[in-house]
Amino acid sequence: MEEMEEELKCPVCGSFYREPIILPCSHNLCQACARNILVQTPESESPQSRRASGSAVSDYDYLDLDKMSLYSEADSGYGSYGGFASAPTTPCQKSPNGVRVFPPAMPPPATHLSPALAPVPRNSCITCPQCHRSLILDDRGLRGFPKNRVLEGVIDRYQQSKAAALKCQLCEKAPKEATVMCEQCDVFYCDPCRLRCHPPRGPLAKHRLVPPAQGRVSRRLSPRKVSTCTDHELENHSMYCVQCKMPVCYQCLEEGKHSSHEVKALGAMWKLHKSQLSQALNGLSDRAKEAKEFLVQLRNMVQQIQENSVEFEACLVAQCDALIDALNRRKAQLLARVNKEHEHKLKVVRDQISHCTVKLRQTTGLMEYCLEVIKENDPSGFLQISDALIRRVHLTEDQWGKGTLTPRMTTDFDLSLDNSPLLQSIHQLDFVQMKVPATPILQLEECCTHNNSATLSWKQPPLSTVPAEGYILELDDGSGGQFREVYVGKETMCTVDGLHFNSTYNARVKAFNKTGVSLYSKTLVLQTSEGKTLQQYPSERELRGV
Repeated sequence: MEEMEEELKCPVCGSFYREPIILPCSHNLCQACARNILVQTPESESPQSRRASGSAVSDYDYLDLDKMSLYSEADSGYGSYGGFASAPTTPCQKSPNGVRVFPPAMPPPATHLSPALAPVPRNSCITCPQCHRSLILDDRGLRGFPKNRVLEGVIDRYQQSKAAALKCQLCEKAPKEATVMCEQCDVFYCDPCRLRCHPPRGPLAKHRLVPPAQGRVSRRLSPRKVSTCTDHELENHSMYCVQCKMPVCYQCLEEGKHSSHEVKALGAMWKLHKSQLSQALNGLSDRAKEAKEFLVQLRNMVQQIQENSVEFEACLVAQCDALIDALNRRKAQLLARVNKEHEHKLKVVRDQISHCTVKLRQTTGLMEYCLEVIKENDPSGFLQISDALIRRVHLTEDQWGKGTLTPRMTTDFDLSLDNSPLLQSIHQLDFVQMKVPATPILQLEECCTHNNSATLSWKQPPLSTVPAEGYILELDDGSGGQFREVYVGKETMCTVDGLHFNSTYNARVKAFNKTGVSLYSKTLVLQTSEGKTLQQYPSERELRGV
């Protein structure tokens, strides 16, 4: 549950959302925070005048030119919005999360209205602190944005689950821990207060006393206010507009902008989107499980690197101690290189652990938040955020699949010390490669035959750190006889001509360096053509790996 807390905090104030509203970009803001970041734009800076003057627009423009963005990432943070004549050099403030909050052009008038009902200055603009998209508000002001009641419910449940033990509500001084709750009185009692204030006789005898935890659940499940349309406040949401992807009321369908749009039943779309979100969560859950296993693998690599490092240093010290005093000065330099390689490997793996841990925490938080959203029984509120959540879940799942779960470092130390040079060569002592290269891999998709010639391609395996100086390609005689070398060189592709028609050849390749020769690759079976043709493509029968 703790990972989900990031999903429940406002990007402006850094606290849990209070009366959250949904912006057109699907992000949420506290109602009070939304009012604090409102910016009043002068008539001269309206989108229409900007188009007429041919000036450049922001990087975050909407596709709808009438809602052109007024924000630019190139802003210096000093009154970059138009209409700040009263404070042209006032720097922007910053929220706990680092989001820029621009001060209003003038102090707002004193009012006893709520933030949503208080008047909004003409041509006010609000910029989303997460995606930086801007929107000019209409005459309804903040009332034009729907409230995210599902998010409120999730925050309420989360805060109640994190709360301490329930206390008695009738203790005069230090409240004691509650032992029961009366469902009819809606009051928590400790044992002394229950006996004194709620005796089991008279009218109170029929009251039902339940454990505090059960009473907290009953409070949590109390019904919320029915969702109403933002355009027609007296109408409840009853249908879902497929084109606009939002709940609508009957009045919107009869005389509003949704009259010609395709609509579907609210309950049916609620069930459909719940099903889609559940399916998307299944895929993301698999990715999270793979990430946990991958983190275990990375932590094992850290231990293995440390063990290999200790073993490598011990061998190096033993070799250096066997040499004369002049070798000791060079030994310190070589140990420094080993330690540097050790620290580099550990840094790469630890950085990957840290990155994967943060990403897994965010993924777990998103999963828990989505699961809490699925528990909601408010179709309208759910459909207001379901599309954005489904997109986020799919995007997070795709991000796990782009090489994130692949180690960036091997655990082996591929350096060995050659202690055979003569005494006069001690000052030139250095590491040399003492391992043979890895076995090459034949690339079946690039190997083919044409008439009586064959083209073969190969590569070094991934994560191979020992370089190969060259390769040796071998073919048999087409009759199952002995292999013979047909190519020796640095290239990784070779075409062999002059083969017999209608014959089956076996091919294999190996790599070599100064230390020695690698093992042979898997044998590839090639079938030449029955006769000379203008063009021929390899079939599954002509090309198969063994």
